[in-house]
Order: sequence, then C-alpha cells, then structure tokens
Amino acid sequence: MTDSVVLAVPAVIAPLSPTARTTHKRARHHGVAERAALVDVLQSAKLCHMGVTVGGVPMVFPTAYGFDLDGPDRGGSIYVHGSVASRSLAPDSEICITITILDGLVLARSGFHHSMNYRSGIIVGSPRVVTDGDERVKALNLIVDQVVPGRSQHLRDHTRKEMAATVVLALPLYEASVKARAGGPGDDAADIGVETVWAGVVPASTLFGEPIPSDDLESNVELPEHISTMV
Repeated sequence: MTDSVVLAVPAVIAPLSPTARTTHKRARHHGVAERAALVDVLQSAKLCHMGVTVGGVPMVFPTAYGFDLDGPDRGGSIYVHGSVASRSLAPDSEICITITILDGLVLARSGFHHSMNYRSGIIVGSPRVVTDGDERVKALNLIVDQVVPGRSQHLRDHTRKEMAATVVLALPLYEASVKARAGGPGDDAADIGVETVWAGVVPASTLFGEPIPSDDLESNVELPEHISTMV
C-alpha cells in the first residue's frame, strides 16, 4: 500500500467557512459559497464598514482597509487602522466588517420587486492588535494600496511618531459569507406585458475624475502613472 497524499487547496478556490454565523438563512439563492467570491469583493472595493460594540452600544464606522490572503491569521488577514485614542478600535467584543459593491439599480414594474445588483462580503471574528513592527508597516501599506494600487512605494517611510499614534487591527478572513445579485427584475407574470412602466437595470460603477493637484504642489511634479491610470 502507498501512503495517501493530502493536497492543499489554494485559499482562493477553497469554500467559505460553513459556520453557524456565516450560513445564509434568508435569500439563500444570493449566497455564494466559493472563497474566490470573497476575494473579488475584497479586491473591488475601496471602503468597508466596521461594526463594533463600544461601551455596550453597537456602532458602525466607515473606514479604509487592506488585506493579505497569506496573512498570519486563519484564512488570511484583513486590516483596519486608526488613532490609538479611538474607542472603536478597542471594541468590547467581536467585530464585523462589511464590504459592498453596487453594480446596478434593478427597476421593476412594482415597488415590491425593485432591487439592486451587488456583491457583498461579511467577515466576523475576534480582532487582534498588530504589534509586530514589520507587519504593522506592511498592513498600513496594504491599506494605502487598496485605495490607490502601487501608491505606498512612492511615499516616504512612516515616522516613529506616526506609528506610535496608530493602532492596527487584524481580523481573520476565515469566518465570512458572500452574497451577490445580478440580472434583471423579477416581476410578477401578471405585470409583464402591461407596458405602462419601464423596467430594467441601470448599471452602476465608481468613476474617478480628473486629479486636482494640491495648492502647494510644485508645478514640476508630474502626475504619476499609478494615479493617471485610475482616471
């Protein structure tokens, strides 16, 4: 007999974690089971919303984020940052990070069937404060590069004062769920063919306008390619 070989499944194609908290209970037909769908959401957005409990009060904050699929946490790491004085980054319990991309407005023949095309991911778990110096720098650079890819390599190094004033949280990407919707309206059969109301999809996307230089920017500083390619 030969020894059996267990092949590791790459994180991108592995299934999402089937925990009780991330199992879809409503609108299951919009649920996506592949971890690649979570990666798509993480790569596509610029902003997330972090849900925390502060002093027994639930709060949700918009914030920038970065992620590392090979990070030290289970399933990889998603990072958020802020001031060391921020109460939202010293939560009383577990946190939730939600990311949503709006892809279109779905206009039906009735208000009941109006919807949106979207991709959305939710990550829940216990965050850790990142204390390792190298990981802190990498996390902050990932957050910058999530906003503008390649931006961090053009910037000066973080100063000691800046690092001392900043707290970085890492959340495992293991416990997550994804939902998505695509396609047209799901009108009732009785409403179709009674063409008094327009029905269809209005596509939505994020577009960036012409960059506006800072008032104190020297005139000889050219617009770098990592910014011009975003427009």
